[in-house]
Amino acid sequence: MIQRRNIQPLDALVSPRFTQISTYARLPYDRDLHDIDVVFIGIPFDDGTTFRSGARMGPQAVRENSRLLRPYNMFLDVSPFDVFNVVDYGDVDVIPGSFADTAGAIAATLQPILAQGTLPLICGGDHSITLPVLREFHRVYGPMNLIHFDSHFDFWDAYWGQKYTHGTWLRRSLEEGLLHHVAQAGIRGPQFSRDDLAFPGRHGIVLQTIKDFHEKGVAEAMRVVLDALPTDEPLYVSWDIDVVDPAYAMATGTPEVGGLTSWEALQCIRALVGKRLVGLDIVEVSPPYDAPGATTALLTANLFYEGLSVMAKNHHQGHGS
Repeated sequence: MIQRRNIQPLDALVSPRFTQISTYARLPYDRDLHDIDVVFIGIPFDDGTTFRSGARMGPQAVRENSRLLRPYNMFLDVSPFDVFNVVDYGDVDVIPGSFADTAGAIAATLQPILAQGTLPLICGGDHSITLPVLREFHRVYGPMNLIHFDSHFDFWDAYWGQKYTHGTWLRRSLEEGLLHHVAQAGIRGPQFSRDDLAFPGRHGIVLQTIKDFHEKGVAEAMRVVLDALPTDEPLYVSWDIDVVDPAYAMATGTPEVGGLTSWEALQCIRALVGKRLVGLDIVEVSPPYDAPGATTALLTANLFYEGLSVMAKNHHQGHGS
């Protein structure tokens, strides 16, 4: 019998955290999917942005700021790297200036990963990447349940006549039949018109704005979100970092005031324990706008770690892929 590989991050007590090349959580860079349960993968595409660019640099910044992650998650009581073999799969070779060609590259990269049941942690890039990602999940799982954390609705029809941007991906996903149950969380800021507020109701989307989170608290707002999603069905989470207040995550293309704190953001991810989480993306991290110390990239690295920990906890509890 061939023994299963045991893949671990570099031991910080042997190799100091400031040494070696930057991979997510100091995991091996590996494209051999044999015995691999979870991959971290970057999609450094930001040609779908409508304001500030720079999210193409997000994956590398998140990797660099994941060096302090440790093996045991005390709040979820799980050691995710003991449950799963995890590797850094590198980046999709995007095609700058072409959403259509990049969508094809995303498809070609994700297909073998999803085909064998490996769970992806996907680092953008701007939010336009989520549409081609969901197309590939749909091939495997059918219509997906989705939680969309964001300060913006992202269901507008077009920008300057362009149908594929970081603000249109959700409408395209609905039009293409990629989604089943959808919940949006953290929405805030000025809208284009009153009709924007009617769109979720017309399409059966459960909405918890940032007002709900601040007035009810994270636990109750997340209960409303999660109650709308059957526990035994596959769940995809798409997290725009701008759902977090710019005081905690300023490095993003379209910042909006009044968002989640970093602690509240972590609590939102931890609330997913028990749901069948099969994929997570975090997008719109734009390092050129980050604070000294790269606080946005640091938070993003930790949000991915919490997502991985949820997947590991669910595996123990029988809610795996």
